[in-house]
Amino acid sequence: MGKGTEMIACGLDFGTSNSAIGVMRSDGPVLAPVEAGSTLVPSAVFFDFETKGRVLFGNAAIAAYIDQIDGRLMRALKSILGSSLIDEKTALGDRKVPLTQVVEIFVRHLKQKAEAFAGREIAAVVHGRPVRFDDDDKADARAQKVLEEVARRAGFRDVSFVFEPIAAAHDYERTVQREELVLIADIGGGTSDFSVIRVGPERRGRADRAGDVLANAGVRVGGTDFDNALSLAAIMPLLGLGTHLIEKNLPMPNALYHELATWATVNFAYTQKNEREVARLAARAREPEKVERLLKVLRRRLGHRLAFAAEAAKIALSVEERVALPLEFLETGLAAMATRDGFDRAIGSRVERLCKAAGDCIAAAGVTPDAIDTIFLTGGSSRVPAIRAAVGRAAPSARLAGGSDLLSVALGLTRMAGIMR
Repeated sequence: MGKGTEMIACGLDFGTSNSAIGVMRSDGPVLAPVEAGSTLVPSAVFFDFETKGRVLFGNAAIAAYIDQIDGRLMRALKSILGSSLIDEKTALGDRKVPLTQVVEIFVRHLKQKAEAFAGREIAAVVHGRPVRFDDDDKADARAQKVLEEVARRAGFRDVSFVFEPIAAAHDYERTVQREELVLIADIGGGTSDFSVIRVGPERRGRADRAGDVLANAGVRVGGTDFDNALSLAAIMPLLGLGTHLIEKNLPMPNALYHELATWATVNFAYTQKNEREVARLAARAREPEKVERLLKVLRRRLGHRLAFAAEAAKIALSVEERVALPLEFLETGLAAMATRDGFDRAIGSRVERLCKAAGDCIAAAGVTPDAIDTIFLTGGSSRVPAIRAAVGRAAPSARLAGGSDLLSVALGLTRMAGIMR
């Protein structure tokens, strides 16, 4: 974007769990209010079947679902971009809509909120993206292409992309008093990204920072994976996961539990075929009351309620050693128990992948771990103690720092939009 253009640019952090959008003003980057005065909105869309054509976003979308309004809730929309779901459609009443069209509806909503805040059209966007949407290069390139197409259909004419940890580095840099070599660890909802970058007061504001970025790395592990692990460990056993059938003591099939425990695939579980199969299994189960709960989840479309319970427990376990997950919406008095030790075990293999990715990023930068001055942690799941400890092991002598866990990327993207404009 040339400096002579009148085009106004925004920074857009379209996240798996939450999203934000901002514009650069004379007093610095400012995030637009996107829901009830808040600058952060859950990445959720609800299609209301009762009031045909009504679409709700964010917390309003979640509230409509919890109030059991007839409709369809979509969450973790970003996670479809790096998966086979990129070509899938979802049923909205009597029609099927591509999942990418749902993403477009949400992005357009954010654009309109930013334009209302700015008081003018916003034609250009600096769009955040993970270092890796997918480990496969072709799938990764396709994911960015699809997201660019979505942005253009939503009304942006100029679209550029910035790695999310680089954006977070720009936000962190405004706080530093001296030059530092920093490992940025952005533990997001769907992916975790790492960058080694030089920051400092004299580097701040430069348009070209390519020489300051020593390495980037990313892995497709994030907060929704930790929700999934906690759900399978603490909630799904109450619905029959791990139980056995009377005939030959065969184990209960587990594919449906994994589908319900994964944000992006919850809605795919709601089929008449699944209901018939679970009803048949309940009649043959050694613990039929548990499988009957699973059947109720399918019939009453309660999968997202289970996912919200797992997410809330994950957050609580960042400060508590033991939490109860109330499941009153499923059965009076029903609750699952979760402990931090159990959670740590459930996510252990994924956490080790984060530690390895952080170490690989430092190695790719051509420096030793003791050369890292600071590890800057951002993203909602960076609050999980096991994750903080694992990333910290990649550079044991570095200082651990944090900022606005959920807004650092959006603020950095907005700052970069002002520089690049």
